[in-house]
Amino acid sequence: MKEVLRIDKISKTYQAKNGETEAIKDISFNITEGEFVSIIGPSGCGKSTLLSIIAGLEKSSGGKLYIEGQEETDSATSTKIGYMLQKDSLLEWRTILNNVMIGLEVRHIKTPENKKYAENLLKKYGLYEFKDKYPLQLSGGMRQRVALIRTLAVKPKILLLDEAFSALDYQTRIMVTKDIYEILKNEGITTLMVTHDISEAISMSDRIVILSHRPGTVKQIMRIQFKIPNRDPLLCREDSEFSNYFDSVWKELDIGEK
Repeated sequence: MKEVLRIDKISKTYQAKNGETEAIKDISFNITEGEFVSIIGPSGCGKSTLLSIIAGLEKSSGGKLYIEGQEETDSATSTKIGYMLQKDSLLEWRTILNNVMIGLEVRHIKTPENKKYAENLLKKYGLYEFKDKYPLQLSGGMRQRVALIRTLAVKPKILLLDEAFSALDYQTRIMVTKDIYEILKNEGITTLMVTHDISEAISMSDRIVILSHRPGTVKQIMRIQFKIPNRDPLLCREDSEFSNYFDSVWKELDIGEK
């Protein structure tokens, strides 16, 4: 499989008046085309810091980042990365269609071809009939799908999800992860997700990168495989192998470790 993202010994140290704080240290792993990879680890281990570095929002203190084999600078990376945060950040005064177009407008690529591509995504995933509605008129799950389509409209090389479903209630979150997973797999989108939810990571991921306590280092990379046709995240949660994966991940996290 084609390598899309390679992280090579990325580190980050923050400077403060009372000394240095090492957030992450020598993080290395790669992601291949169409793969879904999750990062989990104890609170404060640097998961979101790593995503910010990949997105070009922060500078690393050391290491290199490669996208499709090309070494990337912080400024260049952002044009190839799609980033979804906890909140959907939809603009309440813009219609759904106009919200989806924001990325194209910001990057000055709102061409007829790209506009049609975005509209087709709305049609494909059952949201086109709501194109003239406003965000307040949509459910939380629908808003998250709109936010995803807005991100995909700019055709990113890789999508970053930073606790993207944590603001939703539990029932909605379960259903949204299924919807989002299906969209990403249908579109062949390479995805890197940060989450605190072990079950979420197991049900959606091809591999899970487990980080240690701060400074975060790669403790283990675990491959997740279910014998389920079309890999439905909901069915994965009911599979007999699910609890075995959960126990293995929990032991590796070793929350009580100092």
